Amino acid sequence: MNKFLSLFIVVLLASINLNAQKKSELITQNQELKFQLDSIKRLVSDAKHNEKVSVLKADELQKQVTELQDANATLLKNLNSFAALSSKNTENINKTLATLERKEAQLKSIVDGVTSNDSTAVVIVTNSKQVLGENAKVQVNNYGSVIISEKLDFYFANGIGTKLLAPAKAYLENVAKVINANPKSMVTVSGLSMTGELDIALGQAATVAQVLIKDYGVPGDRINVKGVDGGLKESLQIEIHPDYKSFYMTAKDDVKN
Repeated sequence: MNKFLSLFIVVLLASINLNAQKKSELITQNQELKFQLDSIKRLVSDAKHNEKVSVLKADELQKQVTELQDANATLLKNLNSFAALSSKNTENINKTLATLERKEAQLKSIVDGVTSNDSTAVVIVTNSKQVLGENAKVQVNNYGSVIISEKLDFYFANGIGTKLLAPAKAYLENVAKVINANPKSMVTVSGLSMTGELDIALGQAATVAQVLIKDYGVPGDRINVKGVDGGLKESLQIEIHPDYKSFYMTAKDDVKN
């Protein structure tokens, strides 16, 4: 009986000791599991935090990408506009240069015409002096016209009437030589009156023109006649000048084109 009791006690103590040991191990395991659980929770929390940070960064990056795309689109649009504007400006510049070149050619044509007229005037003056003599009253006005002038009494007796004197007729033959030597020039015969009798002055100019045409072969379409108020002087002037009408029409056509 005592042996049985002793054995029971031993078994009981062993059982209690074993349970205590298991309990201790369980507590230890429980603490380890709790520690692991805490660690896992921290990892999960860190992961969630990192996920939120990553999402925010991704959103920020997406926003930056969108802004860059918009900026690139705007830049591309501006570049296209600039290219179109540059092309238009280049076209306008080319048109302006073409216009300037055309205007320069027109001006050159006019200047060349004026220069040619000036050169012609010099030639006519030289011819006049050679044919009419050094004492001939020949001058060039501001318009490039050569004017051969004599008093009325050189052409008409006492400067009256329309009957031409013989020396004057011989003189007109030489004048006709100068005119015919310059076939591109026009001629204006002007009678200058200081009495205001322009009809008489016109008749005298017509007489001189008729002699030049009928007797000395000057083409009639090259000669104009007129009576002019001479103020305080009277004379008869034979003006050899450029074909102003033709020059004007040529310049006008150049400007139109």
